Order: sequence, then structure tokens, then C-alpha cells
Amino acid sequence: MAKGYLALVLHAHLPFVRHPEYDEFLEEDWLYQAITETYIPLIRMFRGLVHDKVPFHLTMSLTPTLISMLSDPLLQTRYVRYLDRTLELANKELDRTRHEPDFYTVALMYKERLEETRDLFCDQYLENLVNAFVEFQDRGHLELITCGATHGYFPLMNGNMNAIRAQVRTAVRTHEVYLGRKPPGIWLPECAYTPGVEEILKSEGIGYFFVDTHGILYADPKPKYGVYAPVFCPNGVAAFARDVESSKQVWSSKEGYPGDFDYRDFYRDVGFDLDYDYIKPYIASTGDRKMTGIKYYRITGKTDHKEPYHPFRAMDKAAEHAGNFMFNRERQVEHLNGLMGQPPIVVAPYDAELFGHWWFEGPDFLNYLIRKVVHDSEIVELTTPGRHLGQFPKNQVVQPCMSSWGYKGYHEHWMSGENDWIYRHLHKAAERMVELAEKHPNAHGTMERALNQAARELLLAQSSDWAFIMFAGTMVEYAVKRTKDHLVRFNRLYEDINRHHIDAAWLEDLELRDNAFPFVDYRAYL
Repeated sequence: MAKGYLALVLHAHLPFVRHPEYDEFLEEDWLYQAITETYIPLIRMFRGLVHDKVPFHLTMSLTPTLISMLSDPLLQTRYVRYLDRTLELANKELDRTRHEPDFYTVALMYKERLEETRDLFCDQYLENLVNAFVEFQDRGHLELITCGATHGYFPLMNGNMNAIRAQVRTAVRTHEVYLGRKPPGIWLPECAYTPGVEEILKSEGIGYFFVDTHGILYADPKPKYGVYAPVFCPNGVAAFARDVESSKQVWSSKEGYPGDFDYRDFYRDVGFDLDYDYIKPYIASTGDRKMTGIKYYRITGKTDHKEPYHPFRAMDKAAEHAGNFMFNRERQVEHLNGLMGQPPIVVAPYDAELFGHWWFEGPDFLNYLIRKVVHDSEIVELTTPGRHLGQFPKNQVVQPCMSSWGYKGYHEHWMSGENDWIYRHLHKAAERMVELAEKHPNAHGTMERALNQAARELLLAQSSDWAFIMFAGTMVEYAVKRTKDHLVRFNRLYEDINRHHIDAAWLEDLELRDNAFPFVDYRAYL
């Protein structure tokens, strides 16, 4: 029996961005980049592990907005166009760099990876990556969990439990429809816990959730084993807390692995480096330069002079870092086991997009780590929260405290001078949505469609991504516009429903444009 357990948790999330009214839309690239650089590299890794009969266990959240986008035919078609254009650029780069050995090797790497990506996306999974994640779920390797429907920030919903319930209920329904089973757990959006949410989780059949470290350390009573064992809320729903030590090794800008000088530099992209006329067909249709995903330099150091990227050297470093991570977990587990007198669980949660998109070598690091733990360690064993609760069903009962994994541990990212104006509007809209649901519990036909679309517009307006972007100061204009657009549409629907005068053509246009959650039911607000 292992002396302790490691639960790797990847949170895969993107805000819902889909603009059929435009032939191309820059922010849709967020999805296309994540597919190319994170989701398909992870799927490729899973396939390799299965092929080699590695018995791995990993937890991964697929948020309902991400599932909706990955399943959308328009976005699937547009991704293939994006991929073909990038592949065309990669082929041109082979010719351009043919007399530059350092760069040619990297250009060849991109061409081969993009060809594999196209084969996996188009031929293996028929343009729907949700099917890939279901495959590994059904094989018993992935424990897939959900999130709030649009990543709404629960603690700032003004105590409107109907609004929180609608976020959870819509998420559970989306998960069940697309992934074939109810989610065993949930990644609370931004790991933001507010007391009482566990009652909603229990009513929707969710058995566990994640919080940041202090959400458990400051629980009442103080947990005997800190964050190294799950705890139960008074109603029996389990909470798992993030381990600071393992997170720091990956996340820290000073101590984390992704900052190693041999790894690829994210910011040096040919979309900004190369001659404008040469790169113009592969940047934004407006003519603005943008990231293409083709990058030739390594981090090098804190200098503007960057050295060429060497893929094999970077792979060696990823293997070295995986070994270091496992060594540290083994020493950590041995120490904790001696103190606790039972096997600890180290919960290591990360944004999935860190692996591949921000940290190019991240999927390789995970691949090496999983193989090393499975084959080389007799101290640490990979697990998932569901498996762990099945193995260790008796745990301390505590009341977690309000918390998040944002800056300073609470709500500052999502409630600041840059974004606080949104909440009076979101709160009023949530009150109005509950009012509509209570007034029309048995609607049908056009009225039911209008109520369902009102629910969609509110859910989309509540996305925590828009508040975060306003706080961060990047793409602010887009975040503000998205928030206002959804609120304006919701309020018009509210007025039209109350007047029993619904513009059918306008409603149909909204349904085509904002089509997240095809199975949404406004009665989730009851």
C-alpha cells in the first residue's frame, strides 16, 4: 500500500465566445489556441498512456461553456479553417528557415505536430473532442467533473441561492447530456466557496468540491489533518483543499518549473516578429498582428536577447522536473504519513491551459510525471477524489470558510474599482429571472423559448471571466461589451415576456447567436 496519494486536477475552462455574425472574430482564437496547444496535446498524452498500458488516474473538469463550444458545429468548422491556415504557415516556415538549422528543426516540429493535430481532430474524433474525453472517462482513467454553468462567481451572487442553483443545475444537466453520466464532483468557479452552496451541491447529486488552502485551514472546527485529508461538510458533501507546496513548484513565477530558461518563450511569436507582408495572411483579418503559435526562442533569461529554442533540450528538462516533482512529493508524503499515522492525499489543482498553451512543455512534464509515479514510486500513488473517498469513507466533519484561490484569497479580483459596477445589474437580473420562473412555471411554445433564452443571457452575463478581464486590464472593452450585451438582451426579454409580446424573429436570432446549453431549462431558477 502506498504511503500517500497524489491527486492531479486539471481545470479546463474558457468563457463562451461564439460570433456567427462575423466571418472571423479574434476572441474565438482563445478556443482554437487551447485546442491546438492544450486539449489535443493532453489527449495525445492520454492515448500514449493507454497504448503503453499505464494505469493512470487523473481528475479533469470540463466546464459547461467549454463543452458547449467543443460541441458546436460552427466553431468546429472554424477551428479546421484556423488549423489549415496555421499548417500552411508552418509549411512556408520550413522553406523560409531551410538555411537556418536551429530554426528549421523547430519549424519541422510545428509542421509535424500540426499534422498530428489535424489527424486527431478531424479523423480520429470527427471534430468533437468531447468524445475523446468521454473515451478516457469510460476507460476509468479520467474522473470528469463539472463547474458552474458559466463560471459564475458564487460568493458575489448576493445570497441568491436560486441563481447559484441554476448555475449548478444547468451544469449538471449539460454534463449528463454530453458526457453520459452525472458529475461526481465540481470545481467551484475560481475555487470560491460560500457557506450554504454545499446544500445545492447535495441536492444535485454532487459528492465533492475543491477549495483553496485557507478554506479548510480556517474551517470550524480546525481540521485535524489540515489539507492532507478530505473533510465533510455537515451535510456530507466532501471538500478537498489545494496543497500549497506542490502548487508553488508549478505556479510560482520565481520558483516554478515553467520559468526555466530552456523552455519555450511564450511571448516571442512570428506573428509579431516577421515581415508584415509575409505574415499578413495569418494574422487578424483587421490587419492587426496576433499570436500564431509558432515561436522559435527559449526563455533564455531576464533579457530581451533570446536564444533559439531547442526542443530536445527542453524535453530533457521536462523529464528532470517531473523527477524532481515526484521526489518532493515522496518526501512530503513520507513526512506527512509519519505525522498523521495514515496515508495523506496531496491535491495539486491547476488550470489545464497552463499545460501546453502557457507552458509549452507542460503536457510532456505531466506525461513523464505520470509514468514515473506509476512505474518508479512505491511511496506515492495517483488517485482521484472519488476513488479516495471510496477508499477512505470516514473523514472529519467541519464547516469550511468563505474563500477563493484569487489574489489575497478572497474576492478582490472579481470585486474591484474596475468591475464593481456590474453587480447591481447582475443581482437585479437574477431577481427578475426568479420572478419570471415563478410567474410562468408551466410555459410552453414561444413563451418557454423566451424564458429559456432569458436564462441563457443571465448565465452568460454572470461569467466570472468578464469581471476578471476588467480587473486585469486586458481585452477590457470586449469584457464590458459582453456583460452589457447579455444584460440588455435579458432585460428586453424580461419586458417582452411580461407584456406577452415576444418578437419571434429577434428571439430566433438570439437563440442562434447565444446558443450555449441547448438543454437549458428556466425552471432551474425555481
